[in-house]
Amino acid sequence: MATLERTFPFTRPRYTGILEWITTTDHKKIGVLYLVTTFFFFLTGGLLALTIRTQLATPDTQLLSPQAYNEAFTMHGTTMVFLFVVPVWTGFANYIIPLQLGARDMAFPRLNALSYWLLLAGGIILYSAFAFGLPASGWTSYVPLSTAEFSKGVGQDLWILSLTVLGFSSIFGALNMIVTIFSLRAPGMTFHRIPLFMWSVLVTSFLLVLAMPFLTVAGVLLLFDRLAHTNFFVTGSGADPLLWQYLFWFFGHPEVYIMILPGFGVISEVLPVFSRKPIFGYKMIAYSSVAIGFLSFGVFVHHMFVAGIDEALQVFFMISTMLIAVPTGVKIFSWLGTIW
Repeated sequence: MATLERTFPFTRPRYTGILEWITTTDHKKIGVLYLVTTFFFFLTGGLLALTIRTQLATPDTQLLSPQAYNEAFTMHGTTMVFLFVVPVWTGFANYIIPLQLGARDMAFPRLNALSYWLLLAGGIILYSAFAFGLPASGWTSYVPLSTAEFSKGVGQDLWILSLTVLGFSSIFGALNMIVTIFSLRAPGMTFHRIPLFMWSVLVTSFLLVLAMPFLTVAGVLLLFDRLAHTNFFVTGSGADPLLWQYLFWFFGHPEVYIMILPGFGVISEVLPVFSRKPIFGYKMIAYSSVAIGFLSFGVFVHHMFVAGIDEALQVFFMISTMLIAVPTGVKIFSWLGTIW
């Protein structure tokens, strides 16, 4: 009697316990990993902040030396911005977005897992500086303070490597989020029907993809200056130190909205629930998020008004800074209309 031999595709072995969490590609578990990891870094950054405030509590406190104070301030700022505020929203989005879409998982589950492990690796690289010497040039690492002449030791190099790894983590996660929202929506879920939290995450993801490479490139150039003795930022060799500021703040100001837009999305979801009525001005809130994302790339020079830039340029960025308040005001008006 003839029998038909059936072959089944390869399936990963199912692990339990800690191995299940280490090898998972499930969006919920990765979201939980993000939230737990970022909460740990939040506590660490909070302890650094407590140390700083204790030093400043009285005029004659001798808790930290001037060098240690700069190191604590640098580690605190870097931790809170790059290891808590940005990735904690990635954790929420990982958990919530596929559920809101009606999707089984993210578009690229393995890339999703890679994004998390790069986040953890970046944090470990940064905090390994406690063993080799801490960076002390602030979370902005302005040149020439962050060049090899003024920041000796490997601490600053580890800071740059950490931010490079964290940058790739953010870019991969953002690309995954964009593809997921565009391609895995449930039937009939048009862009005018998706939740407002999803709108905010989508705009945030585009900002990450467009802005984060500038910080990554700036960090790599600075690392070349420090280790390969190139002259991208070294002022004594004719370089312009403002180049670092332009590259950093072209990332840095969209970063402000990368941190706050998901929070706006949460507010837009919570208010109608507890007001027991539909959100007022759905399209206005959605399009205001897009407007904020677009305008966020045109305001970054207001961080550099004291850097000696051209006066006409200052006027342009002053006007754009005032303009970006308009879509934010639209959101607040709509929220008030919802709870009225």
